[in-house]
Amino acid sequence: MADIHHSEGQPSRLSITQTTVAGIRVLAVAGELDADNVGILRQALCIEEDSVSALTVLDMGAVSFMDSSAINILVAANRDASAAGGQLRMAALSEPVQRVVEIVGLDTIIACYPTLAQALTI
Repeated sequence: MADIHHSEGQPSRLSITQTTVAGIRVLAVAGELDADNVGILRQALCIEEDSVSALTVLDMGAVSFMDSSAINILVAANRDASAAGGQLRMAALSEPVQRVVEIVGLDTIIACYPTLAQALTI
């Protein structure tokens, strides 16, 4: 488990924890995804060339807010993953994030699953 970023004293900001479950890279994202911290998400989504996991799952259950800058990063990360023969999935979207994802049609580009367990099923 690797804690990619945690803003001390700012629980509403952003925290991303990376784990591997059955060979699948899981990024547990918590807090708010906005223009101020979207670079952290971009960095966390970078896939190393020697990465063994072709699948990355974003556990979005603890994300309370997501703006257009985060959507742009997710679209780019999905494009990059696809180009490298991989896949990006999102799981357990909170209600406000689910609403944004559906409004902009992100769920038609990136597979979304109700639970992390379902997203981990290949």
